[in-house]
Formats: sequence, structure tokens, C-alpha cells
Amino acid sequence: MSESSTSAADGPDQADSPFGDRLAFDLDVDICVVGAGLAGLTVAREAARLGASVAVLEGRQIGWNASGHHLGTVMPGFGLPMTEVIERVGLDDARELWALSKEGADYVRATATEDLIPGIKPSDGALEVSNVDVGEALIGRLQTLGEDFATGVEGWQVDRVRSVLRTGRYFHGIYYPKAFQIDGRKYVHGLAALAMRAGVRIFEETPVVSIDFSGIRKRIVTPTARLRANHIVLAGNIHLGAPLKRLSDTLLPVWRYAALTEPLGERLAETIAFPGSVVDSHGIDHFRVVDGDRLLWASPETTWDARPKRLGGAVQRRIATVFPQLGKVPIAEMFGGAVGVTVHGMPQIGQLRRGLWVASGFGRQGLNTSALAGQLIARSILRGDDRWRLFSPFELVWAGGTTGRVAGHFVSLWTRGAASAAGVLARYREGARAKERLREARLAEANLRAGTRGPAARRPPPSGVRPARPPAPRSIEEGEAPYPDASQESERISDGRM
Repeated sequence: MSESSTSAADGPDQADSPFGDRLAFDLDVDICVVGAGLAGLTVAREAARLGASVAVLEGRQIGWNASGHHLGTVMPGFGLPMTEVIERVGLDDARELWALSKEGADYVRATATEDLIPGIKPSDGALEVSNVDVGEALIGRLQTLGEDFATGVEGWQVDRVRSVLRTGRYFHGIYYPKAFQIDGRKYVHGLAALAMRAGVRIFEETPVVSIDFSGIRKRIVTPTARLRANHIVLAGNIHLGAPLKRLSDTLLPVWRYAALTEPLGERLAETIAFPGSVVDSHGIDHFRVVDGDRLLWASPETTWDARPKRLGGAVQRRIATVFPQLGKVPIAEMFGGAVGVTVHGMPQIGQLRRGLWVASGFGRQGLNTSALAGQLIARSILRGDDRWRLFSPFELVWAGGTTGRVAGHFVSLWTRGAASAAGVLARYREGARAKERLREARLAEANLRAGTRGPAARRPPPSGVRPARPPAPRSIEEGEAPYPDASQESERISDGRM
């Protein structure tokens, strides 16, 4: 099993980079971007396309962290459920935020083409499945997405989900036909190449030592040179370092690792017939088929760093649990990265002070949200677009430091445990219903074989014939016995004698 690590102790997974050396001379630019991840590269490319001079400072190498190590699923939305977004900002602003998330996904689709990034391998469709039977909730979710947010979605019943995913662990699903997936590593490096083609200067192995935010021209100090810029965009996520620790402390670091299996042959196609990404609505499972017969599967999240290779066994066990017919699959490669998750679940996009911008905290929806952040900030700086203010209600909140990480770890464990228990209960109820239906079918078949019938239905009287009425009670004359035809035995009983 090979390993592509994003741990700071292990170093980058590419020894030589084709993009640029460290900054070794003083430089003046219009915009300086700190961090060469998805968000930083999108800001740089879009600003350069609008005519600005741009420099990107990366402390390590392009795509060394989560931006280059993910499953490549692109779909609209945020880490925070839209029902909670509506509660926070109202339906109108929630619609605008959703529209921005769709713009971000459209940007990635327009960029991730074979003409611009050879070998990107886009494929369509994403399926969100539930491990509990929630048919009524599914209908409400479909109405919200389709009617309130004008998003094309399809509701899949249990039988249809299980026709493409040969497992009894999933029930209903929501299909996103316009969602898609790409090769994540090729995308981030292709985005860097497109930014350089637009005129962006990228400097790797150039960490930021300090930043002076005062004055119109901001000053950035690196170990080997100084840089001045009118605007600084902080896009380094949780790795901004000591000079910006207060900003980094607003993010909870969350690691997620993924496994790429060896080729599994025809048995994979017989087990998983869905060509796109599959996402569990509880955030436990996320996987897709790549290269025709290999499985790319993400592990559960953790708030603590670990060597990816150690998670290989956990991923193998999870695959065998969901798809026991695959057995213990051989793992060819493990990789992973850390993302920053905000307390409220929404990304940090906007202006902190005049000339200082932030694009961070994208969490689990990094591809579309980082793209929308790059477009918004570049247009805000150079065109006066102020739609970034839609994110103002989601302010910077301290994530709790070590205590927050411990709490996040136990919350994650509890969430997975609760979801697992709910899934077990749902499958038990489904099995009980199936047994009851089988019992009723067998009883009906046995009755049919035995020739038994139910109670005969009462036949209506012939047409035109009215049923006879019972005779009216006869009046009793004085001195007449009330029951003249009664037997002696009956008289004795009525008189109380035996």
C-alpha cells in the first residue's frame, strides 16, 4: 500500500514542482494571495484575468493539503443544511447564497474541461443516500430544493437505490443530475497552470513570517524577501501560521482520509452500478468508482492528525460492512488532508478590514465554495461587487482550541454512533415488515390449498321482494296466561322450581 500524506511531518508528495521557486527578491503587486489552494488560486486567476498584478505565496507546495487530496465531488450547497441557513438569514438571502453555490459549481465545470486541463476526467451525477427510511423527509427536501432553490433533483425510492447499489444499508436517495466529479489533484495543478498563464506569479516554499496591515500598501515579510500589495487575500485555511493565529483559531481542523483500491474487476460493476459519487446524508460514507474497476472511498472524519496508512484497515472494514460481497479489498493508495470547519458551518468570505480579505473555512463543500469565494473576492476588489456581504451574518467565531477539537471528536463519534444505531433499527423494522408480509402470503397460500373460504356474504333479497316484518307483540287479555303454549318444564323454570 502506498501513501500520499498531507502531514506536515511527512512532507509534500511531490519532490519537484513545475510551478515556481521561493520568493527571493522584493516585489510590488496589486494583490497578494497567501495560500495556493483552490480558493487562493481561483482568486489569483480571476484577478489576473481582470487586469491586476497578482502574486501567490505558498508555504509548501501547490495542492499539498486538502485542495489536492479529495474525492472530487462537485455539487451545490454548503456544509450547513439549507434549513438552518434559512433560519439564520431568511429565505430570500438563502436563495441568493444557494445561487452563489451553484455559480461556484458552474465555474468548476467550465474550468475542468479536457481542453483546459487534460486528463481531468469529468463524469456526471451524484446520489445522496440515507441509511434510514425517511420517505416523508425526502419529499420535503425535494420540495425545498426544487421549488425554493430551483435545483434539478430527483427522488429515488428504495428499490431504485438498491438496483444500483447492491446493499441493504441504504434506503431512499436524492439524485443530482447536474452534479459531477473530477480528478482533484489534476484540477488544483491545472488551476495553477491556468493562473500562471493569466499572468499570476506563484512562489512555493515561501511561508509568511509577518504582515503589516497598516497603510494603503500592506507589507508581507517572508524568510528571503519582502512584498508589498494594495490588497492581501488570506486563503491559507488552518495553515496560515503564527502571524495569523487568531484567524486560524476560528477554524476547527478536521482530517479526512481516502483509500484507492486495486482493480477489482467485474465484481465491482456487479456491486456498484452507479457511475457518479455516492454520499451518505449522515456524512459517514462517500465513495465513487474510478478507472472503471477501482473504488475510491473516504474514511470518517477526525479532529486529530494521523498517518493515512493507519486508516487503511478502517476503510477496508467499512467497505466490507456496506458491501460484504466485495470482501476485504486490497488498498493501493491512501491519502488525506485537513480542512477548516467553522463553528456555524458556513465559509468565511469577505473583507476583514480595508484591503484585507479572507477566503477560508470551506469544510466539506470545498470545490464549489472555494470557486465562488475566488470569484466574489476578485470581483469585489476590482469591480465593486459586494455580494460577499451575504456571508456577513456568519461571523468569525473562536473554534475552542484543543477543547473544541476534543469536543468535535466526541461529537463526531456520537453522530456516527447515532447514525449507525438508527440504521440498524431501520433495517430491523424493514426485516420485520418483510417477515410479516411473508407470513401473510404463506397463510393465504395455505388457505387457498385447503379450500377454505371466508364467511359467506349475505345475499340480498330478490328484486321487488321486501322482507317480512316480525309480528307485533300481542296484547294480553285480563286473566289470560302470558305464554299459553309454554311447557311445564318451562313453567317450572320460570317459577324458580327444579
